[in-house]
Amino acid sequence: MSLTYDSVVERYDPVFGIEVHVELNTKTKMFCGCANEFGAEPNTQVCPVCLGLPGSMPVTNEKAVESAIRLGLALGCSIRESSRFARKNYFYPDLAKDYQISQYDEPTCYEGELDVVLDDGTVVKIGIERAHMEEDAGKNTHVGGTGGIQGADYSLVDYNRGGVPLVEIVTKPIEGMGARTAEVARAYVATIRDIVRALGISDGRMEQGRLRADVNLSLRPKAAPGEDQSAVPFGKRSETKNVNSLRAIERAIHFEVVRQAQLLDAGEAVTQETRHWHEDTGSTTPGRSKEQAEDYRYFPEPDLLPVEPSREWIDELRGTLPEHPAKMRARLREEWGFSDLEMRDAVAADALTLIADTVAAGVTPQAARKWWMGELARIANEREVDLASLAVTPAAISELQGLIDSGRINDKIARQVLAGVLDGEGSPTEIVESRGLEVVSDDAALEAAVDEALAAQPDVLDKIREGKVQAAGAIVGAVMKATKGQADAGRVREIILARAGVEG
Repeated sequence: MSLTYDSVVERYDPVFGIEVHVELNTKTKMFCGCANEFGAEPNTQVCPVCLGLPGSMPVTNEKAVESAIRLGLALGCSIRESSRFARKNYFYPDLAKDYQISQYDEPTCYEGELDVVLDDGTVVKIGIERAHMEEDAGKNTHVGGTGGIQGADYSLVDYNRGGVPLVEIVTKPIEGMGARTAEVARAYVATIRDIVRALGISDGRMEQGRLRADVNLSLRPKAAPGEDQSAVPFGKRSETKNVNSLRAIERAIHFEVVRQAQLLDAGEAVTQETRHWHEDTGSTTPGRSKEQAEDYRYFPEPDLLPVEPSREWIDELRGTLPEHPAKMRARLREEWGFSDLEMRDAVAADALTLIADTVAAGVTPQAARKWWMGELARIANEREVDLASLAVTPAAISELQGLIDSGRINDKIARQVLAGVLDGEGSPTEIVESRGLEVVSDDAALEAAVDEALAAQPDVLDKIREGKVQAAGAIVGAVMKATKGQADAGRVREIILARAGVEG
């Protein structure tokens, strides 16, 4: 019988930890003045410092330090009075100078704790071991094969990302989650993403690598009745690298739980190694044997001074922290009158901030939700993009809803206008005016259209007089068709009933 995730967690206790790498949105890189911008032509945002050329000297980016401290405070971490950078030595093509400037034994942020709220309201406390600053490496593109390094014909390196400021957040081992292990892991990374967005230090876009997760996982047998589970030693762990979506985090854990259980059940050992995640197959494959810290030959970075933030500055930064995302969601749900399901759907669709900004622009919560979770979600799904990448702003949605509320357009016309906004034709008002899309509310024009429709369906008036008022719908539909949806439907119905001598 093949194993399943649920059957495995009945016999084994998954123990996991997550390393989340957050790219900071500073204007320049961590140790040089090169632009920190996504999407530039390869190898156009480089200099002697981030390429590690002889004689170049790094200088620490103060804004990156500020962002790292604010993030550490938001994670409940202590802030070290004096921390230093180290050189993490390893050879790989995307690391031009053969070492990465990171922090080792003296991270700036350490010993934190974060409350993670699951969909059903359960709160899980996640211990944070450290949140340290470092620089990112470049990006390899493997050409040929399946797109990964295995089987590639050759590889290209873009060093633009090399030197981009990173904060790596490392959890303590998380155990005892049972069947909810994958759910907790997903919720934890989602919470980190919400926090960095709320802080304004990163957009957290996982599909662009701005936020990436490495998932460490091992299995240990469930303790026998009466035995203390904590006395059972951890198993050998795998580290699935660079998982770049919330869904993939769950899938990677499901796969690794089953894979490791199959090995253990067969009496085989789990190899401690890194593994590559494959989105297309939902599986992992071996990377390299996992190095220990001593294999990196860490030593203090001789070209950089220690980071020594003052207590006054730390207290000042503490005062800038935003509301915890879970508390904000609870408050907004209460203020907006959303159901638990409506709120969960908005969060899952990454629409919460968009809805909040639209409400702030003057739209009712339900109307804002209607647009972002309705028509815009449909369009995003069709285009296979996320909502935030659509070419429409909360201000434009507010303007569009205002045109509806004022009676200038109706819902049907509004969808046409929205399509124009997405195609770059201009603002909603500009599109309504340039296309001549305003609702026809002139009584003379509407009466003429009603009379023409009644001439084609003369029996409708008799049906209305007999009490079948719903028969007016056929004439309303005909008038709407004749006016290409621009007639004021409510006024059309009033005119029809008046023709029949019936009060509305």
